[in-house]
Amino acid sequence: MKILVIQQKMIGDVLASSAICNTLKNEYPTAQIDYLIYPFTSPVVENNPNIDNLILFTEEAKKSKIELLKFCLKVRKTKYDIIVDAYGKLESNMIVALSGAKTKIGFYKSYTNLIYTNTVKELSVPKTTAGLALENRMLLLESFDLKKASKVKPEIFLKESEIENGKQILIQNQIDFSKKIYMIGVLGSGTTKTYPSNYMAELLDKIVLETNATLLFNYIPSQLKEAQVIFDLCQPETQKNIKIDIVPKSIREFLSITYHCDALIGNEGGAVNMAKALNKPTFTIFSTWIKKEAWNSFDDGIKNVSVHLKDLKPELYGEKSAKEMKSQAMVLYQAFTPDLIIPSLEEYLKTN
Repeated sequence: MKILVIQQKMIGDVLASSAICNTLKNEYPTAQIDYLIYPFTSPVVENNPNIDNLILFTEEAKKSKIELLKFCLKVRKTKYDIIVDAYGKLESNMIVALSGAKTKIGFYKSYTNLIYTNTVKELSVPKTTAGLALENRMLLLESFDLKKASKVKPEIFLKESEIENGKQILIQNQIDFSKKIYMIGVLGSGTTKTYPSNYMAELLDKIVLETNATLLFNYIPSQLKEAQVIFDLCQPETQKNIKIDIVPKSIREFLSITYHCDALIGNEGGAVNMAKALNKPTFTIFSTWIKKEAWNSFDDGIKNVSVHLKDLKPELYGEKSAKEMKSQAMVLYQAFTPDLIIPSLEEYLKTN
């Protein structure tokens, strides 16, 4: 049996849908499980024993209808028995439609319903602590007669050599392993997903004051200027505890370093999802317009905690959803002051 799972999107999405691959391989160990993703997201599913082949959706296929058609025909040649489409956009619709697969599973949408043999309607309210992003993806497995329990929690699989490499990087940078080490998600994936610099600096001052922990900043070289701004806003005592010069050369290297951290604290995004997949504690600051219910997976108030302005100041949103307030994201951020977050953060630092 050959099964193709499709998830063309960002790192967090690819990690979330890898739970589908993990569950299917667990249920059908002899089946060929292939995963169709964007190339830049492949590091988070590299070395995953539940995925037989990564099918990389090229930039050419994304930009050109002719190249997309060629890509679809290439997929068709593999003769998949089942396709599970967790993406549900134009490119994946075409891949599914031209695949020749007998069973085609996707999310229900009136305008694409005829493409699929089996569809599921997404939940709008989560039923478990896994969160909507994961719960809705696992609904796609309803068509399978699963005898074994679903593997809902995504996992990242590091090699021993990678774990050792992460440790050596920290040793070379004179990191004191007797102290707490926190990976800090100082920047979000965009301006409207990034907690204000002066507020973030205040939180970092609090973390160091309470724990004397070593702080590592998660950023890429092109974001050095923004990271430096936050560093400069911190108190001198806090700056002594920040190792701003440790910049991973790749996503896998970031993972190998995070493996040795006590927790990841910071903006919601791919890094948080990666930390959770490494089974690391997380403290997540949600953007003021992102729907928390989708991505606050496995929040338990102890190991995984998240804060959202809508929970703390619901009167600012009224009857509107967080997403409906996207145009006011930056104004809302100004109202998301550190004093609203610090009580939860203080409690979190006691146990993590």
